[in-house]
Formats: sequence, C-alpha cells, structure tokens
Amino acid sequence: MNSVLFALAAYLLGSVSFAIVVSKLFRLEDPRSFGSGNPGATNVLRTGNKLAAVLTLVGDCAKGWIAVALAVSLNDQLGLGDVGIALISLAVFAGHLWPVFFRFKGGKGVATALGVLFGLNPILGLATLTTWLIIAFAFRYSSLAALLSAIFAPFYYTLLFGMDAKAVAVVLMSVLLIYRHRSNIGNLLSGKESRIGKKSE
Repeated sequence: MNSVLFALAAYLLGSVSFAIVVSKLFRLEDPRSFGSGNPGATNVLRTGNKLAAVLTLVGDCAKGWIAVALAVSLNDQLGLGDVGIALISLAVFAGHLWPVFFRFKGGKGVATALGVLFGLNPILGLATLTTWLIIAFAFRYSSLAALLSAIFAPFYYTLLFGMDAKAVAVVLMSVLLIYRHRSNIGNLLSGKESRIGKKSE
C-alpha cells in the first residue's frame, strides 16, 4: 500500500510540466505551440531565453530526483523494496509523459529520466549525463544525445548493479523515451532535425 500511495504522489509530481510553468512566468510562447511542440528545456531554449530553459531543465530533472531519492531514503521505514522503488521511478516518469494537469500531453522525458537515474544512484546518473554531454557537444543534436543515452542507461545499470526490478524500470523508461523520440529519429535520418540552440522561426 505504501508503494502505491508513494507512486501516486510521484505521478502527480511528475505531472508538473516546468516548461509550461516557466514559460508562463517568463511570458514566453507556450512551448507546445512552436518548434518540436515538446514541452521541454530544448524547445524552451528555442525562444532564446536561456534562463527559462535552464529553470525548465532543473525543474524537470529535480522532480524525478526528488521522488526517487525520497523513496530510496525511506525504503527501510516504509518497506518499499526494489519493486516499490521501480514503480515510483516509472510513476514520476509517466507523470511527465502523460501529465494529468495538462490533458495527458507531456514531454519526452529526458530531464526527468535523468533525475530518476540520479535518484537511483549518483554514479548511474553521472555516467548517463556524461554520455548525453559528449554526444550533444559533438553533434549538436539534443535528440541524438537523448537516444544514445537511453540506450546506454540500462547497460550502465546492469553493469553496476546487476539485473533487478529497478533495472527493468530503467529499461522501460529507455523504451518509452526512444518511442517518444520517434519523430526525431525520422528527422535525424532525413537531415531535418533542429540543432541545439536554434531559435524558433
């Protein structure tokens, strides 16, 4: 029961879209109305407002980290176990993808997934973040960096901790993240994908 209640709270936390909230605070265009149409930090950056993009990134990452880090720290007291923590990890991520506060139309989950990974283990999060940074700086495509990071994240987890319920959660998050980037995959293959920092036209 504790796991279910915690997962519900995690889903509600994940449903807070910082791209939309920050854009409203900064009086920017709704990030769902331009560029990729994705309410995420990369699309907010296309407005040219770097501070808003950073706040979006930090907020979306923080909600994933808070939910999972709390679950890990309270595991002994609440008896969540690996399955409970895995459920909570998926719940906060699902909240970002399908937010109840925004008609279940959310972002692609890159920042929130990273927060979840840091919550599970800082080394896991750092390894995945490093992968994203290397690919992003080398090729200037946020989507390509996200896709390759999603592929490597389950590998990093199993290499560090072996196969368990949390590893399954990481795999499922990676699959969902790749699925949410299906249009980006097509754009990358056709050479139409926007590069990091390109402003909305």
